[in-house]
Amino acid sequence: MKLKNYFLTVLFLTAALTMYGQKVVPNVPTKADYVGTVTPVHVSSMASRWNELLPATVNDEEMQDGRVNSSKVIIGKDKQTEDDYFVRNRNEMEQSFRVMPPSLVFDAYSSGSMPTDPDIAVGPNHLFVVFNTGFTIYDKSGNQLLGQTSPNPAIFPTGGCCDLTVSYDNAADRWVVSFLGSGAQIAVSDGPDPINDGWNVYNIGAIQDYQKLSVWSDGYYLTANNGGANKAWAMERDEMLLGNSAGVQAFPLPGLVVGPGGFYSPQVLNVSDGNMPAAGGATFVFLQDDAFSGIATDHVKYWTLDVDWAVPGNSVMSAATEIPVTPFIGVFDGGSFVNLTQPGGGSSIDALQQTIMNQAQFRKFAGHNSAVFNFVVDTDATAGELAGVRWMEFRQSADNQPWTLYQEGTYTAPDGRHAWHASLIMDGNGNIGMGYTSMSGPTTPTTIRVSSYYTGRFDGDPLGTMTVTEELIANGNANIPGTRYGDYSKIDIDPNDDATFWFIDEYMNSGRKGVVGVFQLAPNTTVDDIGVTSIDEPTNGVLTNAEDITISIRNFGINDITDPEVQYAIDGGTPVVETYSGTISAGTTESFTFATQADLSAPGDYVITSQTNLSGDTDPSNDDATKTVTNGLVYCQPPSDCTFGDGITKFVLETITNDPIPCGSGYEDFTSMSTTLEDDTSYTLTVQTGYDTPTELASMWIDFDNDGTFEASEQLFADVVVMPNNTDVSIPFTVPAGVTSGDRRLRIRCGDTDFSGDLNDPCNSMQYGTTHDYTVTIDGVLGVDDLAISEADLVVTTLPNKQFDISLVTSFDGVANIAIYDITGRLLAYNDLEKEGDRFNYHLDMSYAASGVYLIKMGSKETNTFKSAKIIVN
Repeated sequence: MKLKNYFLTVLFLTAALTMYGQKVVPNVPTKADYVGTVTPVHVSSMASRWNELLPATVNDEEMQDGRVNSSKVIIGKDKQTEDDYFVRNRNEMEQSFRVMPPSLVFDAYSSGSMPTDPDIAVGPNHLFVVFNTGFTIYDKSGNQLLGQTSPNPAIFPTGGCCDLTVSYDNAADRWVVSFLGSGAQIAVSDGPDPINDGWNVYNIGAIQDYQKLSVWSDGYYLTANNGGANKAWAMERDEMLLGNSAGVQAFPLPGLVVGPGGFYSPQVLNVSDGNMPAAGGATFVFLQDDAFSGIATDHVKYWTLDVDWAVPGNSVMSAATEIPVTPFIGVFDGGSFVNLTQPGGGSSIDALQQTIMNQAQFRKFAGHNSAVFNFVVDTDATAGELAGVRWMEFRQSADNQPWTLYQEGTYTAPDGRHAWHASLIMDGNGNIGMGYTSMSGPTTPTTIRVSSYYTGRFDGDPLGTMTVTEELIANGNANIPGTRYGDYSKIDIDPNDDATFWFIDEYMNSGRKGVVGVFQLAPNTTVDDIGVTSIDEPTNGVLTNAEDITISIRNFGINDITDPEVQYAIDGGTPVVETYSGTISAGTTESFTFATQADLSAPGDYVITSQTNLSGDTDPSNDDATKTVTNGLVYCQPPSDCTFGDGITKFVLETITNDPIPCGSGYEDFTSMSTTLEDDTSYTLTVQTGYDTPTELASMWIDFDNDGTFEASEQLFADVVVMPNNTDVSIPFTVPAGVTSGDRRLRIRCGDTDFSGDLNDPCNSMQYGTTHDYTVTIDGVLGVDDLAISEADLVVTTLPNKQFDISLVTSFDGVANIAIYDITGRLLAYNDLEKEGDRFNYHLDMSYAASGVYLIKMGSKETNTFKSAKIIVN
């Protein structure tokens, strides 16, 4: 038996034994397991400490949080063989009523975190946006008041990693922010202004992961992905609002069934507005899927917590109450987090299964209270997958009364698209607004990248039905890299009118962004209104002098539009004006490719703008879209699982020594590490792997023609056995004769070929293994342009006051580039240069630079041939 298979078998048996042998909390009312007090640390306002604030970390990095662990599915236990009931029994009013398009859409942050964990809260005057590693603050018009800022030291006195959340406590007019680091840190503002008011910060050290905070009348309540018994935490809200020491109590959730080692995500109901319920009765909800052991039928459990802050011994968590619901399929891909395949060969991304999505909401009405929440389901009972949103409304007749299921439904997106990553809330009239993510599904006729949308229903509509036609917030323009996506989104209601919804979602818009959409559920009265919603082609990569410009045109109005005029322009140049031939029906989006192509052959960035030119357009503000594309090399980054030790753990080649190499996402970019190789020369590579099997094989390429792909002719060796583990293995290879000089990318892949994935496809995701990239400088045959750069003279003249004149005297006549690096290799400045006579000139101002040594590289990015020099700044 293979060791890996044996390990998995032992893991399964151990988990099974643990399930039967662990101490299970009986389903009876339960007292607190922990009672204590937390003392705050006061942090003065950000406005009083501008010079102390630090920018948020936005590096490309996978977050090592609890979403990397999944619950264990009992194979075959869920016998559901029919597609989702609500999909099979669709109400005729589903998505039949058009509302107004968003009133405001903007990208609130940019981050390389994988995922970015977008969250949002809306106050009377501010929009507070958080993401995995930072936060930013806007006014209600979308103007940024505070840039992307690190949580520490701006709000929190000690550092941490991630999982920020933010809430607006409407009744108290305060902000509540939580942050994971040395436990969960909870900050409560001194007043309503998050920039000019101070903060009182509390810490619960025992919370380990994925904390979610909700506002209730008698406490701030948290759930966490904790391995221990305490899953629910209560904090004394009244004292925290005063900045005093506050009581903390922790409880298990009796009768909860969670797969061993699995991700755990209940939610506490959050009061959506300022109308607080009576004390007590804080309600926790969690789905229970019959695909797991110990669960007979699909249902939702809820618990109520009554906290006595004066006499903690009187506090009690209720036994679980089961609410039967319509059967659902809640498991994707056996419980793994690699689920929904992105279009165009993109990686499969997380569907966020087995998760009550952020945030379960509570609201009081005359005669009843309502709670709304959602989770993702697979609406396709076959081996295929189509994500949909199962949403529910519970009701109770009064505060502290039992909850019952009032309505439930499953929302699916039009055109066979996936819908998931949703968040919903009620406005003051009982209407439900729901934001969500969508992208192309298995049968979608067009390519839709991960994008943000909304729908909803009006109070009094047919139960279980989202009657509002899907409205677009923003189209993504690229696939999500890797497999991690979102973790959660968030919708909030504006306290000023109790009718405006604010939704934040994650997508790609020339990088990972958090996009905000603002909307109301109001009938669409716009007559003639069309606009370009996105520029879909071209995308970043090696571009030519004949690139198609493809756009999406949406009809926002209620009238059909025939033969509208559209245009595009490059870098503000002369517009190309053409006509879309045909009719764009009300509420639909159509794709259009201009007949006139664009010349984007020169390396660098291009700003493309496109717009509609409809006479009498009701709302010109949504007519245009802008996109920046880069002509340059874009390499695939295939992720893999390396947690068993598969792949390369040590790499030594000439002057490169990378040891040890930790396991990350399975793909790592080590191109900051480089060495020189000569053509027609043999070398020896030394590697190690951490997994011992004769099927652990390695292959390597160099992109000699520098076109962003690794062809078969560029493979240096294939299927070399790397064993035993943790032992040096020497691999000889030869750089072919005649390859051109310049900086090139080397790719090495290693993995267990007994499992899925093609080792010798440089872009394929192996089930177990790694893909690593390095830079090699080839000293080979010089092309005409290479020779011109090689024979050029780089002249650096030092002037007073840290000024430098730099010239490259050369016969090269293309576009030159200059890059300035610090001694660590960090790129500080980059520019394209036009030739002036016999040289390229650049004036470098280093008057604000720190003293030290800096590197100048000047040459041709297209051929990766440069001259370099060092300067010293005193």
